[in-house]
Amino acid sequence: MATLGKILPQTTALPLRLRIRKESALKFREEVLLAFDTLRKNALRSALTILGIVIGITTVITVSSVINGLNENVLGGIRELGSDTIIAYRFPWASLSRPPSEWFTRKELQPEWADDMARLPHVAAASPSMRIFQPQFGSGTANVRRGAYRATNVILQGNSPSITQIFDMKVIHGREFNDTDTEHRAPVVLLGFDTANLLFPGGAGKAPGQEVVIDGQLFTVIGTMDKRRQGISGGSNPEDNIAVMPVTSLRKLYPNQKDYVIFAKASDPAQVSQAVEEIRDLLRRKRRLANNKPDDFALFTSDYFLDLWNKISGLIFLLMFAVASVGLIVGGIGVMNIMLVSVTERTREIGVRKAIGAKRSNILAQFLIEAVTLSAVGGVIGVLFGSGLSVLLRYGVHFPAVLSLFWVVTALTLCALIGVVFGVYPAWKAARLDPVDALRYE
Repeated sequence: MATLGKILPQTTALPLRLRIRKESALKFREEVLLAFDTLRKNALRSALTILGIVIGITTVITVSSVINGLNENVLGGIRELGSDTIIAYRFPWASLSRPPSEWFTRKELQPEWADDMARLPHVAAASPSMRIFQPQFGSGTANVRRGAYRATNVILQGNSPSITQIFDMKVIHGREFNDTDTEHRAPVVLLGFDTANLLFPGGAGKAPGQEVVIDGQLFTVIGTMDKRRQGISGGSNPEDNIAVMPVTSLRKLYPNQKDYVIFAKASDPAQVSQAVEEIRDLLRRKRRLANNKPDDFALFTSDYFLDLWNKISGLIFLLMFAVASVGLIVGGIGVMNIMLVSVTERTREIGVRKAIGAKRSNILAQFLIEAVTLSAVGGVIGVLFGSGLSVLLRYGVHFPAVLSLFWVVTALTLCALIGVVFGVYPAWKAARLDPVDALRYE
């Protein structure tokens, strides 16, 4: 009997809790429906009120999608570069600050230094490289012709055969150039994916053995390359519109060009730091730099590009946050303003509700839910607009954009918080109204 007595209160309490929860859910549902009814009656006013929220959330969704897409492409490119790859150049690859004048007085690196690098203890291979292109646009300047077919803005690149030990050239038809081609400055060339398909519309597989004209000089095509990863910008990748030849052949074609980059590969990914120090010491000796003088060259690894991209994407995110914050704050002020107007218009209604037994908490909850609903509607519209823009960028303009569920949830949560923060004061004001004065209000 004692056991039965202990069980009975629990079994009777359980349905009571369920009933209370059900009543609370029904009450919340009624208040949400009442909020939607109020918004429907003042549709134009509500639309203008949430415009700031819509703009802010659209900005958050669109820019976050673009950053996600760019992250995928940039990080994929860095992974292709390899964690064991080292790049030597006469000045930093990119800078977020104004470059000092000292950079532009630095002398070029010499191509033969790559052979000395390859003999270092922790370096597996090294290759000099030279490009003829417009770095500010990322596109080339050369014309490549085959009969009536012409490829314009082609990037010209010269490498030594050892480049294949550092990067995968992804040759799908034909062969890569060799030491003999380099030694004899042979007029042979590898064509990029877009260049090959433009000059050989019948199929890039027919290109090896054919001749093309590059800036007035006749070259034999020895191979074509596979399509590369999508670039940062939309459309085709400029790296697919390229012609790669022995570095000595490119130097023969452009005798006044001397701006070399040297690529090196560490013998082990775990020994990249040792390889960097060995290369730094070698270049300082080649440059005849005293111990108290700083480097007049720059060395990069994949970590450098990763850090640089993190800084750039961080700045983009801060800009996005600033623009979105303005829109959201304006939207929040609009929500507060419209709720204060609503409290004034419905003063008699509040008095009637209080007269028939409504508590302050009921009035507070009603107007607070109304404010949250108003901002949530703006958030949903903003998410739809932002998602539509992201899809349009990805499939219409072919710009990398990846919609993020995290940012969608974050945006909707922000809208709910805006409704709470900016709706508290109007709701509190409504709850504090005296029922007698409210009933007298005209």
